[in-house]
This record gives sequence, C-alpha cells and structure tokens, in this order.
Amino acid sequence: MRFGIVRFPGSCDDIDALQASTRVGDAVLLWHADHGLQGADAVIVPGGFSYGDYLRAGAIARFAPVMAEVEEFAREGGLVLGICNGFQVLCEAHLLPGALLPNVSLKFVFRQVELEVVRAGGPFTGACEPGQRLSIPVKHTTGRYYAPDAQLDALEAAGQVLLRYAPGHNPNGSLRDIAGVCNEAGNVFGLMPHPEHAVDSLGGSVDGLRIFESMRAHVEQRVLA
Repeated sequence: MRFGIVRFPGSCDDIDALQASTRVGDAVLLWHADHGLQGADAVIVPGGFSYGDYLRAGAIARFAPVMAEVEEFAREGGLVLGICNGFQVLCEAHLLPGALLPNVSLKFVFRQVELEVVRAGGPFTGACEPGQRLSIPVKHTTGRYYAPDAQLDALEAAGQVLLRYAPGHNPNGSLRDIAGVCNEAGNVFGLMPHPEHAVDSLGGSVDGLRIFESMRAHVEQRVLA
C-alpha cells in the first residue's frame, strides 16, 4: 500500500501526512508541478496554505499540473483524501460538493474537537463504528462548510456526510455541523480536522489513524478481489 502526498508551495502538513501514512503503509511526496503519481494506491492532498491562499483558499492549487493526474485518478475510482486546505482544493476542483467559507468568528481556530461518525464502513470510515466519537484537532480560518439546503438534503440522503462535529464542538459554523463529506462514488473524501495530527498517543489521541487504516484496508481488499 503506497500513499502519495501532494506538496504545493505553502503546504505545511505534507510531512505530517507522510509520517502518518507510513504508520500503515509506504508513502511518497508528489511535487505539485510534476505529472504522474509514482504508483500511489491512494492520494492525500494535505493541509497548509497552497500558493499562499491567494484569490481564494485552494483556488490556484486546483490548477496545478499534478491535480490533473489526481482528477483522473479519482475518476478511475482511486482513493483521494483532502485534509483542511486539501478539502478546499478538492471542492475548488469540483471533486467534492459544496464550499469552505471563512469561519463565522472570522478568526483562526486551533483546538481539539470531537467528531461523530455519521456513516461507518467504506474506504474512509471502515475502521469506525456508527456514532463513534473521534478526538481530532482542527486549525483553520476558512473551514465553514456550506452548500444550499437542497444540496445538503441530497448529501445526507445519499450518505455522503461521513463526519459531523459533536454537539458543542463545531469550531467554524459549518452548516448542520458537517466536518467531512465524500463524493457520490465514495472514493473522494474531504474533512477539515487533521487526522494526521492524531496518530500518536503522545499527542493525546490516535483516533486519526482510523482514517488511514480504513484506506489501507479498502485498497488491500480491492487488490485481493
């Protein structure tokens, strides 16, 4: 199992994502200007401030050469995980529905939050139980998930909302407390919290490992099928 972690100018959590991935498999960095994914079985678009968040968070990174490869990989069913800024990039690339808007406080937030697993099973939450709580940190200024009400209804009906902020833990004003959503096919997932920062007991939580373990198990099952 090999993870490919995209590195943009301004990425600051790419090494964290790399190190978290190596706890469950192999990992390689993918430079934003390159073509090809170096044989990655899953791609992670990490957190940070890609291209300085100029214009709009994720708006420039969406056009990076490597993103053409990521989009094709996703269309073919490959697993793609977007974390924080990566979630913003995937929304800008229309690989995920909705948009990330500035926090209602208009301030940067950095805190540990609890998430509720809305939908267990599948490529990203297969190692979780329905209703399970995960303790994972957030750190962002533009993390308020938004979509029109009709689209939110459709997302919930289709089971595309995988994670919510637990009651009292919504740090940014995301509609319906949504913390993470997937695409219709279920192979692309974005979330604002940082699971790569919750993989070692020294940090107080290893709950983030469940995301990486779920991805590994899904890829291994595909190989054996």
